[in-house]
Amino acid sequence: MTAAIVEAECHIGGRWLAGEGEPFASVDPTTGRQLALTPATSHRQVAAAVSAAREAFDGGAWSRLTPGERGVLLHRLADLLDRDRDRIVDLAATEIGTPVSSAATLHVDLPVRFFRWFADAAARGPREGYEQPLPLHHDPITSSSMLVRDPAGVVAAIVAYNVPVMMCAYKLGPALASGCSAVLVTSPKAVLLTAAIVRLIEEAGFPPGAVNLVFGPPEVTAQVVAAPEVDMVTFTGSAAVGSKILTLAAPTLKKVVLELGGKSPNIVLPGTDLAAAVPASALRFTRNSGQACGATTRTLVPHADFDEYVERSGQFLQSLTVGDPHLPGTVLGPLITAEHRMNVEGFLARAVERGARVPVGGGRPAGLDDGFFLEPTLVTGVTNEAEIAQEELFAPVAVVMPYTDLDEAVRMANGVRYALNANVWGPTAEALAFARRLRSGTVTINGGGGMRADAPWGGPGHSGIGREGGEEGLREFFEVKHLQWPL
Repeated sequence: MTAAIVEAECHIGGRWLAGEGEPFASVDPTTGRQLALTPATSHRQVAAAVSAAREAFDGGAWSRLTPGERGVLLHRLADLLDRDRDRIVDLAATEIGTPVSSAATLHVDLPVRFFRWFADAAARGPREGYEQPLPLHHDPITSSSMLVRDPAGVVAAIVAYNVPVMMCAYKLGPALASGCSAVLVTSPKAVLLTAAIVRLIEEAGFPPGAVNLVFGPPEVTAQVVAAPEVDMVTFTGSAAVGSKILTLAAPTLKKVVLELGGKSPNIVLPGTDLAAAVPASALRFTRNSGQACGATTRTLVPHADFDEYVERSGQFLQSLTVGDPHLPGTVLGPLITAEHRMNVEGFLARAVERGARVPVGGGRPAGLDDGFFLEPTLVTGVTNEAEIAQEELFAPVAVVMPYTDLDEAVRMANGVRYALNANVWGPTAEALAFARRLRSGTVTINGGGGMRADAPWGGPGHSGIGREGGEEGLREFFEVKHLQWPL
């Protein structure tokens, strides 16, 4: 099956419009061939999209829907996404290279689960309620109070290329559940897939202006973020761009939620069953070809287990199929662009120049010359301070480093500026105790479990500001108003 490729259009105030800006190419990362040539959103069109979102929030049909009606629309969107799973999976494989073996989970099943959770949250309200009575207050007179939770306003929702449907669920789900309107800004690398989701939003029956779609060069994002009509920005991407988002938002003092990068540790405690830990650890940093902010790309292993861990990892990684993402047996597809692969290869080359070893992978797979493929790779012989152990590569590359004792393992695990995710392997009681010492927004123990829609995602430091998902993620999209009157 091959996706029917058409160029994307902007969606502004309920209308699909061809962009008026410079065209950009969508490229199939598996073949290097052009899929579509799409005109970017112009400055004028961006302004129109922001105005449409403002009008929808301030007095349009969207603003008049009840919480229950918003929930019905979000459930309908989830139904449509589930209905179109084959088309979405194929388009994800074609445009961003996600293997079909994992694309249904990443681009359909998880987003459906999150959209449904936010649909139910829209109907019931946040945990404390849309209106929360407070106890009577008696100083200096007796008065009554309540807290009212209002939608934050117009939201700029900016998504990256790697899991754009999931990011729509993380951002549009709570924005629409709370009653906000949105300007969705997608990466040009995933514009076809994101536009397909916006067409489902339209089909679900969301009123004009509730969700508007724009895309193009960085100037498009900058214009949306800086627009005074925008009340809140939620962004997923690199820490470098997140810092620029903060600067652009600062003059208008709008709320900003950032979900940024990770260089997440995978800690193997003494006594761990390596036969169980190695395959799961390898799949955690190779999924989506490592293009995931939560990938656990730094493995810390006791000195006594180090050689066995590397040997077992090498054997497992060499068993993984790298190739055409449309084939069901493929585990690793391509990286998103040739430029990104060259950047990753630069990290590897510099590491080797400084004494690192690459016992597994590190090259381009034979017979896949047209696409942007990279072998799953292990790097050893580096310290925790090395560039390749500190910087997010967004690729199927992991460093493995030995430690002497648990105190050193904690220092190494926490010794990066990111704090998004972590995993600990070992006897459950010891692993839980170790996890409490980690600075991380999420810690899974022995692989954890399924991704929960009611749990938050995010982390401190260079991993971001605020949270996505669950009650904490929903709370980001409200402003709280205190009403008080004398009795």
